Amino acid sequence: MAFPLKFTLVTALLLLAACRSDPIQFHTLTPEQVGDHSRATVGVIQIETVSVPPQVDRAQIVIREGNGGLAILETQWWGAPLVDELRSALADQLSNSPVQGKHSVRVDVQRFDSVPGQYALMDVRWRLRSADTGDTARVICRSTLQTPSGATIDDLVLAQQNNVKRLAALISQAATRSQPSCTSP
Repeated sequence: MAFPLKFTLVTALLLLAACRSDPIQFHTLTPEQVGDHSRATVGVIQIETVSVPPQVDRAQIVIREGNGGLAILETQWWGAPLVDELRSALADQLSNSPVQGKHSVRVDVQRFDSVPGQYALMDVRWRLRSADTGDTARVICRSTLQTPSGATIDDLVLAQQNNVKRLAALISQAATRSQPSCTSP
């Protein structure tokens, strides 16, 4: 009788050990703030809308595999769904823009690629308009931002943070010009 009980107990312990899952790690597109960011802002750039491709708009990080594959990483998550992460990161980056007056921007991400060991890419169509002059003074731009990346997910996240920072700088530059225009990344 003791042998079947021991066998059952060992089997149950092995099954429980096999059910253990790796912990979920959370990441953000908002970089860590270092230094003094207390600059007085004169104007503001309000984010109207942000959209991202549905394939990547989820809490789990999605990476490209091969020529046409995607992998959803079940243990590597954004702090929020990607569209909310991107909106929050852009708002953070634009909050210290040296713009005059009020502006609004619409951001439509066409591609959001993360390829471990190669690059992070954002292809973005964005529209900036001045709230002071109504809908007449606006500029529509397309920016393709690509940053080399290391092999880890942390490296990919840092590369995408850099892409967001560069996009915010382009939007800010366009808003500070007397005649808004697109600039090259």
